[in-house]
Amino acid sequence: MEFVRIQHIDNPLFAKMHRLMQEVFPPEEVLAYDLWKEPLEDPGIRVFVAVHEGEVVGATEYRYYTDMNIAMTDFTIIGREGLGVGRFLARERQKDLLALAAENGKELYGMFAEIYDPYRVEEHSFGGIKPMDPFVRREVLSHLGYKRTNFSYVHPSWQNDGEAVSGLDLGFMPTNEEQTTLEADLIVTFLKRYYAVLPQKPQAWLDMVKDLESKEFVELLPI
Repeated sequence: MEFVRIQHIDNPLFAKMHRLMQEVFPPEEVLAYDLWKEPLEDPGIRVFVAVHEGEVVGATEYRYYTDMNIAMTDFTIIGREGLGVGRFLARERQKDLLALAAENGKELYGMFAEIYDPYRVEEHSFGGIKPMDPFVRREVLSHLGYKRTNFSYVHPSWQNDGEAVSGLDLGFMPTNEEQTTLEADLIVTFLKRYYAVLPQKPQAWLDMVKDLESKEFVELLPI
């Protein structure tokens, strides 16, 4: 299996990756095909696919913020069972992020990820691919070391229609497994940077950020 970076919309592997995204994610979570041009060419956004026998069997997008020394996993897709795709993507991503942090002269502080809560949202079938089942994914992320930030989380819809998307938690995987809190100002800085690309912010998101700005720390709880 190969870990291949995609940096241009005309890469044939991107068409396969985008089709896979449409199969497994709900529409409001998938950025339109042509809107991927700038993100793919952004050196700070890292999009990789797992290629097996010429086919895209998995994908992951993530980014590293040098000033905050944190990463964000945008998504991870396991497109086929029985190949160890999830483990392969997690391992290769972690190796890449540790190298990026080392180049920055630091040890990676941790990584954010939005995690579906299947106890609140049950309709996501994720294309019928069992490893993508929200219950399975949540347990896998817990095993990887992700924790749940203790506040009610929403995010702006990627359709940029001003709607708030709920049914998720904002997870954080600290490098220090004993860490039990996270600086609220770090969360705010990250969220404002991450969603700067979407001008239509729902009021629920603005209220959430304002509430975080009044806090010093947020608890990190088990998933």
